[in-house]
Amino acid sequence: MKLSSIQRDILIGTVLGDAYLQKTGKKNARLRLEHGADQKEYLFWKVKNLQQFFQGKPKYLERIHPISKQTYKYWRHQSQSMPFLGKLQRIFYKNGAKSIPEKIEKLLTPRSIAVWYMDDGYYYLRDKCSYLYLGNIEKTDAERAARVFNQKFGLNVRVLAKKKGYALYFSPAEAIKLKLLIQNYLLDYFKYKLPS
Repeated sequence: MKLSSIQRDILIGTVLGDAYLQKTGKKNARLRLEHGADQKEYLFWKVKNLQQFFQGKPKYLERIHPISKQTYKYWRHQSQSMPFLGKLQRIFYKNGAKSIPEKIEKLLTPRSIAVWYMDDGYYYLRDKCSYLYLGNIEKTDAERAARVFNQKFGLNVRVLAKKKGYALYFSPAEAIKLKLLIQNYLLDYFKYKLPS
């Protein structure tokens, strides 16, 4: 499948972030996007930029958490199932779980990092530092990501263990360097995730 560099970066950042590549058969997979109700515009932006993967329109859904009984409101869209996404699924998932591919340095660009950060990044105002949550991946995968940020982008990040996996930690100085790297690709809605 032929993708523009923008589409490729959005897809890579999305797969590293909140998206789920669901295996459908031996060779195919589909891309599932889910974002909270307040991020509707963000989901629609992704769908618009990756329109050759999707048919129909995103759906608004609500579900009640079985324990907290809180209502979770969100938007979802699923792509068509196709071999191209099946290949991507095999690159980004090991034994059914998301992972950081061994050749991640070839896939990461400032724009793909920006999309990943819009999905899973956080700026902690009090301490003026940033985090990029990696989820429940293996520590070696988190260390691989940190190495690429350091060697390819000159960002000195640390791997931190969190309750639900790992995160990359950007000190105040590194958070400013991260901002300079990705700010031109962040949607205005997400500027709050950067140092002022």
